[in-house]
Amino acid sequence: MYVTPEQIIASNKAGAEALLGLAKAQFAAFERLSALNMNAAKSAFEESAGYTRALLGAKDIQEVANLNASAAQPALEKMLSYSRGVYEASTQAQGEMTKVLEVQTAELTRNMASFLDKFAKSAPAGSDVAVAAVKSAMAAANTAYDSFTKVARQATEMAEANFSAAAAAAKQPQKKAA
Repeated sequence: MYVTPEQIIASNKAGAEALLGLAKAQFAAFERLSALNMNAAKSAFEESAGYTRALLGAKDIQEVANLNASAAQPALEKMLSYSRGVYEASTQAQGEMTKVLEVQTAELTRNMASFLDKFAKSAPAGSDVAVAAVKSAMAAANTAYDSFTKVARQATEMAEANFSAAAAAAKQPQKKAA
């Protein structure tokens, strides 16, 4: 039982494809975050220029106080919107990377199982116990990986729920004051 050059080439190709998939996901996330940051910076500059003009045109202290009060709610909403955008971009990137890694993990598991089956057929007598132990270890590792994936998904869902609750709570006092 030997590894053929075709198997090595196929393995290298699969590894390169996986790396390209991860790189593509990272560049897409970087592009989304860059656009989000650029839009936020541009918006902040335009709003601060408008706010400065309004302050310079204020006639008395009451008008300055009213300008400050009226600027607070939109600023909070924009901050929440920006935070939501960053969170969505990072969640999307994590999802894309998870998909690539899950495919690679499944492929590795299939390859290892195939290798073990081939090895078991050509293995010397008495190695059944060793092959069974390795298969058992692989099954345990797969179970652990599945458990870890499940916990990570639950943590992500909890984080999403907490983010939504925090955003709603942050808007709540402002609505009562208005």
